[in-house]
Amino acid sequence: MHSNTCNLATQRISVPPQTWPLAAAPAGHSPTCVSGWKRCVYLALAFLFLLMGIAGALLPVVPATPFLLLTSYFLLHSSPRLNARLLNSKLFGPILVDWQVHGGVRNSVKIKAVTAVVMAVALTIFVTNQAMLPSLVVITLAAVGIGVVLALPAPSTGGQ
Repeated sequence: MHSNTCNLATQRISVPPQTWPLAAAPAGHSPTCVSGWKRCVYLALAFLFLLMGIAGALLPVVPATPFLLLTSYFLLHSSPRLNARLLNSKLFGPILVDWQVHGGVRNSVKIKAVTAVVMAVALTIFVTNQAMLPSLVVITLAAVGIGVVLALPAPSTGGQ
């Protein structure tokens, strides 16, 4: 099984060229591309997580951002060209560029995520009319998720 270094410098992405290494990996490091059957697995996982991210963008109950970050990770190591296309997408690109280039998630994205979780939990509890214990479990899990979202760093540059 032979791994080679991915070269993002040949890809067309909308972030400035000096930030390409940051978008790819920690400063000064190029990501390692996988090959053979591992590349097929990475591409399949990227496709699966992309579908889940799209579902998350459409459904308030499913989070989109974690799935998009996973999609980008697997594409970065299997197909930098497809990852560059994902970074250029109008729907998902800004979130991913903020995370990969600027190291954080904008406050407006956090607010939308927390609002969606609160609304989904409230709707779930209202519609299902569950007993107290299942409702407390749902609320507790939602609180943990909200805590994780709020703990994510803000972008170092590029906006709030």
